Amino acid sequence: MWKEYHFLVPPRVFKKNMRYAWNMIRGVNALCASPFDKVQYNKWLERNVEKVELLPLEYTPLISVLIPVYNVDGKYLKECVDSVLEQSYEKIEICIVDDASSKKETLSTLKEYENNERIKIKYRNRNGHISKATNDALKMASGEYVALMDNDDVLDKNALYEVAKALNENKKIDFVYTDEDKLDIDGKYCDPNFKSDFAPDSFYSSNYISHLGVLRKSIVLEIGGFREGFEGAQDYDLYLRFVEKTSPSRIYHVPKVLYHWRMIPGSTAAEISNKGYALERGKKAIEESLERRAIKGEVKIAKDCPYYYIEYALVKKPKVSIIIPTRDLAEITEKCLKSIYDKTTYKNYEIIIINNKSEEKETFELFDRYKTEHDNFKVIDANFEFNYAKLNNLAVKECSGEYIILLNNDTEVITPNWIELMLGYASLGHVGVVGAKLLYPDNTVQHGGVLLGIGVASHAFVGEFRDAVVWGGRLSVPYDYSAMTGACMMVSRKKWQEVCGLDEKLKVAYNDIDFCLKLLEKGYYNVFVPMAELYHYESKSRGADTTPEKKARFDWEQDFMYKKWNKRIKNDEFYNPNYSRKMWYKLDKGK
Repeated sequence: MWKEYHFLVPPRVFKKNMRYAWNMIRGVNALCASPFDKVQYNKWLERNVEKVELLPLEYTPLISVLIPVYNVDGKYLKECVDSVLEQSYEKIEICIVDDASSKKETLSTLKEYENNERIKIKYRNRNGHISKATNDALKMASGEYVALMDNDDVLDKNALYEVAKALNENKKIDFVYTDEDKLDIDGKYCDPNFKSDFAPDSFYSSNYISHLGVLRKSIVLEIGGFREGFEGAQDYDLYLRFVEKTSPSRIYHVPKVLYHWRMIPGSTAAEISNKGYALERGKKAIEESLERRAIKGEVKIAKDCPYYYIEYALVKKPKVSIIIPTRDLAEITEKCLKSIYDKTTYKNYEIIIINNKSEEKETFELFDRYKTEHDNFKVIDANFEFNYAKLNNLAVKECSGEYIILLNNDTEVITPNWIELMLGYASLGHVGVVGAKLLYPDNTVQHGGVLLGIGVASHAFVGEFRDAVVWGGRLSVPYDYSAMTGACMMVSRKKWQEVCGLDEKLKVAYNDIDFCLKLLEKGYYNVFVPMAELYHYESKSRGADTTPEKKARFDWEQDFMYKKWNKRIKNDEFYNPNYSRKMWYKLDKGK
């Protein structure tokens, strides 16, 4: 703090450092390492270097590595090319196109490789930029698959073996991508990108796939290769067009760091602002993707990070039923209701209160007042023992909305167009549940999506600042997660009915997680939409699980989840297996 701020510490920074100190005290940082601490990450890499057993492969397709070259230092170019030549998978060729380099050491380095039978080299007479150069390399490629590589980056020795291994397991795969990190100027690894499996809404927020990408060449040719005018986001544009021609089942993620970006002055890996125009071209690529798919929406760049979000246009204004279970606590419930009626800009909605054995006079006075004041307000009596799943299932049968919002009574709307934002995603055919960003009253995060395997499930980014720029902009732009919290979730009635609503055996805990996982099993994606924000005062209306009876019930529900969803809990497809199961987006020090 002295070094960076000379003790002139803003309250926000002071609070952040105090939270870090508290985490140290309670052992979080003793057990886990930050992937963005260079020293800790390199130690983690040393502990986790796998000895790869090179098994004979039945299917050995030729992989053409495309490398557009322009005025790169000879040293870095040599390391790049040699890392491909030294691959443990031997059925490769390298297609290099020099884009009219003027740097002598670039050209002299290329000359050294001209007689290598595994390398094809073309020299362009005029600089055409990266899209033209890569298309020229594509024309030279003989492989069934093409791998994309920058002229100063490095492949792990087994990168293409791991790709070929995946293709042997499923020959129908069209697209393989791997995890990646960066090489700093001193040759140290840093800034890893541990990716999820393919997630379409996450992909519209950023090109998280990036490198290493290996694609079926026939599809690349079918879509016309790289397009001029998208330089800086040419890979993103290609990938967006490519995934439109295949299916998620044919896109495979290898969760291993097999590609190393070179961080040198002026590179995108070193600083995104060096190629700020790439953001605008990425935005254009998304806009054209939406147009090709006949989907209307406005693509926006997040104000605090270089990522995107889409505000989908609502062609229709379907009725939305907001379902709120409550038992007394009139003051808390009214705060929720008032925020909906005062702030919500969407008009076609109804509110269904599920009255679960309320007894207080103030509660019934509240109900009567809102019935009188609003013709879209309804109360359903549910005079049975508290069962969150049963209460909501009852309300869905009674409501008339085409879309349903489950909402806790201890929430408060912040974002006026919260329904429009969530409905835009919920109306997409591939989307199941849509969740919002929920905040504690002190403007720290209570819900930022749900990750499996930290316990049964854990809310991501709990305690982070509301506007924190976390890794990948995950609190700023939409991401696919396995699940969302039932404190605020939207889903279409049709999809609710398709999976038979909430499981009433789960009376209190995990019924929302179970519901989301049932939708995943049907092939839908659950999306966290952080642009929609609400406060959540968290379980004020029900209380904590402190009695022996409540603890026994919670233990049973937890066991139920482990038995039913063990495979998904152990392998959350939206949470990279390299991350810790003790703390979200950390690395295990002992692993």
